[in-house]
Amino acid sequence: MEQGKTGAGLKNRIRSGKLTRQDVARRMAELAFGKANDCVKLVLEPEPELEKLDLSLLSEVKRSDKGAVEVRLIDRLRVLEQLSQMTGSDNTQMEAFLTALQNGGDAP
Repeated sequence: MEQGKTGAGLKNRIRSGKLTRQDVARRMAELAFGKANDCVKLVLEPEPELEKLDLSLLSEVKRSDKGAVEVRLIDRLRVLEQLSQMTGSDNTQMEAFLTALQNGGDAP
C-alpha cells in the first residue's frame, strides 16, 4: 500500500477522530478488491517477513496437528454490500450483481 502524504493524513485523521466517509469507503474498496497473496505467503513460506506482509484480508489461520492449514479471509461479499449501502446508490444492477455472487454466480 502507498504510504505518502495520503497515508500520513489518514493516520492523523484516525488519531483525531476525524475520519471521513471517503476514507472509510476507500478502505472498504481496498479490502473488497485487494489481493490475498501476502496471506498465502504467511502460511507457505518457512520464515515470512511479517513486517512486509499486508495481512489486512486475513481473518483467521489454523494449523492442525497433522499439518493441515486453514486460512480464512474477510467476507468480501459483505464488504461489497456495505460499500454499496454506504454509497447510497439505488443501483439495481449492483443489487443483482451481489445477489448473483451470493447464489454462486447463478441469476436469481
